[in-house]
Amino acid sequence: MKFRSRPGPLVGLPLLEDLPDVAGKRVLVRVDYNVPLDHVDGRYTVADDYRIRTSLPTLHWLQERGASVTACSHLGRPEGAPDEEWSMTPVRERLAEICPGVELTDNLRFHPGEKTDSPEFVDELVEGFDAYVNEAFGVAHRAHASVVGPPRRLPSAAGRQLAKEVEVLGGLLTEPRRPFVVVLGGSKVADKLGVLRALAKKADVVAVGGAMAFTFLAALGHNVGASMLDEGRIEECRKLLHSRRTQFLLPTDVVALEPGGRPLGADANGNLADTKVLGADIPDGWQGLDIGPETAAAFTEAIARAGTVFWNGPVGAFEDERFDEGTHLVARAIAQCAGCTVVGGGDSVSAIDHLGLAEQIDFVSTGGGASLSLLEHGDLPALAALRGASNAPSPGRS
Repeated sequence: MKFRSRPGPLVGLPLLEDLPDVAGKRVLVRVDYNVPLDHVDGRYTVADDYRIRTSLPTLHWLQERGASVTACSHLGRPEGAPDEEWSMTPVRERLAEICPGVELTDNLRFHPGEKTDSPEFVDELVEGFDAYVNEAFGVAHRAHASVVGPPRRLPSAAGRQLAKEVEVLGGLLTEPRRPFVVVLGGSKVADKLGVLRALAKKADVVAVGGAMAFTFLAALGHNVGASMLDEGRIEECRKLLHSRRTQFLLPTDVVALEPGGRPLGADANGNLADTKVLGADIPDGWQGLDIGPETAAAFTEAIARAGTVFWNGPVGAFEDERFDEGTHLVARAIAQCAGCTVVGGGDSVSAIDHLGLAEQIDFVSTGGGASLSLLEHGDLPALAALRGASNAPSPGRS
């Protein structure tokens, strides 16, 4: 991917071509190699190298131009100190197999200065390097030392994947093909109210599923039984539903679990608990865990007509096969949509991968929280830092 001119969301953002000549230079690349690991026979191995592979175009571009490349990343949640459980060794081994010659530092979060953007840690990070590239969109919403610090010290650029994320996601806010349909799911409504407010100003249809939908149903006066409910957000949901011209699609039926039943397996007697398709009003004790067939039909019909679709979050407890039908129907509808399709968020991506549909999606985002933050705020700490780099183009030259 080479930009001849910068689309609106990329204005002012330095790209790889904006770096000084990197031949013979040392370049630090912030990547997001926070990958899942397998523990087999006493050793860790990389279970899914997708995030490593997405960084390869940037790493290869630098190597082909004679740069000496060192990557840096976090892994897991170490508490600011070395922890063998989160050693980068298995990641380093996999990186060496698919991109020889690139070094990989220790886990960034072994240092307490990473999360606090410590100037001393930034100095330590950039010492001996001539340039910096950010290829870690998944942490672009974090004002951490390795994300916002190096552009204050070195010529810097956005990597290929990060630039593509900004171009695609930013384009949803500026010039989506219409109708623009947003499908949001997941468990916590509080995590997505901000992005809902932002997207409701841009989208033609917003379909809300998952556990977060029950707070919206409660805001409309429905009984939600034992379904997940954020009572403190009911009024905010009510205001959102009544203050926008966007069409909201909420569940009109749900697949619910009987009182005393538990998702993800058998009940206390060892028998699968009963499930039932219920309407938008759920009896006491019953727990809604998936959208029902009527709702799924409404969601998929809206998706089929869309010029642009953005999906983040499953619309049911899809890890339990009794409640996976809604998410699978949404995933298949998006894969078949003739419009521009964008999927973000780990669980949504997992559903797409599980069904073998990834190749049918126009763009799969590598950042869940970062993608939502960009859509909500229109900017990210990492992007602001890159635009402030000494080599960043002025808007007039973009």
